[in-house]
Amino acid sequence: MRTKFLLMTLCLFAVSCKLNEEQVSRKAERIHDNILSVDTHCDTPMRLLRGSFDLGARNDRSCVDFPKMKEGRLDAEFFAIFIGQGPRTPEDYEREHGRTLEVFDSIKASVARNQDIAGIALNPDDALRLKNEGKVAVFIGIENGYPIGTDITRIGQYYDLGARYITLCHSSNNDICDSSSDKGGPEHNGLSAFGEEVVREMNRVGMMVDVSHISDESFYDVLAVTKAPVIASHSSCRALCENPRNLNDDMLQALKKNGGVIQICILSDYLRQPVPNPEYDAKVRELRESWRSMGELTMEQQEKRWEEFSKLKAQYVKLATIEDAVNHIQHVIDVIGIDHVGIGTDFDGGGSIEGCTDASMMKNITKEMIRRGYSRDDIARIWGGNIMRVMREVQAAASREQSVTN
Repeated sequence: MRTKFLLMTLCLFAVSCKLNEEQVSRKAERIHDNILSVDTHCDTPMRLLRGSFDLGARNDRSCVDFPKMKEGRLDAEFFAIFIGQGPRTPEDYEREHGRTLEVFDSIKASVARNQDIAGIALNPDDALRLKNEGKVAVFIGIENGYPIGTDITRIGQYYDLGARYITLCHSSNNDICDSSSDKGGPEHNGLSAFGEEVVREMNRVGMMVDVSHISDESFYDVLAVTKAPVIASHSSCRALCENPRNLNDDMLQALKKNGGVIQICILSDYLRQPVPNPEYDAKVRELRESWRSMGELTMEQQEKRWEEFSKLKAQYVKLATIEDAVNHIQHVIDVIGIDHVGIGTDFDGGGSIEGCTDASMMKNITKEMIRRGYSRDDIARIWGGNIMRVMREVQAAASREQSVTN
């Protein structure tokens, strides 16, 4: 009799847990009905240079497309034009500028082909309008200031074409600033004199300054120069995961004082410390050397290289979890408050965690926040309210400066 009672109790407990999860799912749906959800970074646009890739169709090889966004209740995505760092010569600057323009055209052409389900957004109001029309919003960012070269006027040109942020550098130093991961160490000891001009010009035109990837010294230099809030479009917390790509607590405090926002990146290496794996490290070195021997790579080769590294990583590396990602969100809240945190996945650039491997699974992050007791208002700020607030403030600051100048 006692055994039967215990079994009945366990069954009732299991049903209760299931119902609770169903309630969490329904609550997540209701919340997403009434908020604007924004992911501030994916590298999907590089796939558009291949004629067969269509954002309007579900693509198994890509983390982001419009059907996945709709399924995951992701209302807006910043599609980043990624330009890898190369030689700093006039010829190379001109070539990468041309490549940047080509990707702009590819993004816009893809949206035009799918105008029944997507539209270009230039400001928060556009994104809200598109959501109300049942469409997803496509924002554009540029990852790496390299294509600016030494021509400051390109910032305004990129803004006019629709870009709303520029990540100042990538994994290597450039003419603007030092990177957090350049193997040669610092070159400018922070922001260069030209970099200061770049930040001022971005402020002037209303372009958000993205401090992800830049060195700590560059970060503080940017905050000393900028007259508007900045963003870290895809970074996480160094207190929870020691990585130079992440922001430490002092940097978070400085970001709060600036009024900016850190968008938590769901790339596993930025969420929790990787477990040492000599065999994996050796295979990475071997693969890296094989690609290095090929010299300069075409866009198609760059994508193939990324796919090979991704397959290798999937074979050896255990992904971080949604719980890890929300731990970073909570850390920011604990240190500087809820008004300075959001989400920047880095999908199609390495971002992927257990339970959220592509845009169709974004609601799972919301579910975890609900389980932890986050309110609808909390979730609204994290998912889009904070980054849209910064965007409005950056554009308002630019309007004020332009009115004074004129």
